[in-house]
Amino acid sequence: MTFRGRAHKFGNDVDTDAIIPARYLSTSDPEVLKNHCMEDADPEFPGKVQPGDVIVAGKNFGCGSSREHAPIAIKASGVSCVIASSFARIFFRNSFNMGLPIFESDEAADAVSSGDTLEVDADTGTIRDLTTGKLFQARPIPAFMQELIVDGGLMEHIRKRGSI
Repeated sequence: MTFRGRAHKFGNDVDTDAIIPARYLSTSDPEVLKNHCMEDADPEFPGKVQPGDVIVAGKNFGCGSSREHAPIAIKASGVSCVIASSFARIFFRNSFNMGLPIFESDEAADAVSSGDTLEVDADTGTIRDLTTGKLFQARPIPAFMQELIVDGGLMEHIRKRGSI
């Protein structure tokens, strides 16, 4: 599984309120949430993000409340994956449960610039900055977790296997 897209860079401690502001939590409709994804961190983000793009951030991405709306909004916006130095644990879990791939890499989080084109290989954890030619390493996503992503998240994965 490989992802390729333009980087959108954010800093440290991007909380779930910055990812999807609380004023939009009256719905869990991905089509509504995508229009407000990251708007408090970058008001232009919803209008400039393209399918396949990648969010790159510093440490503690997704801190704050445990809302599932945050990874839903990111995924619905067309972002293919998120790379950060570290993730809040509940966001980490919610991301895979919602089918959003995430990668931890201090080096990539520090070196990648907004606008760089990235290629991320989930099987190997290799992050290639096609703009600068630099290579970075993240932990690969295990095959069983890649199944969750391909199936669209945990609930869809369970449905497809006939367990519910």
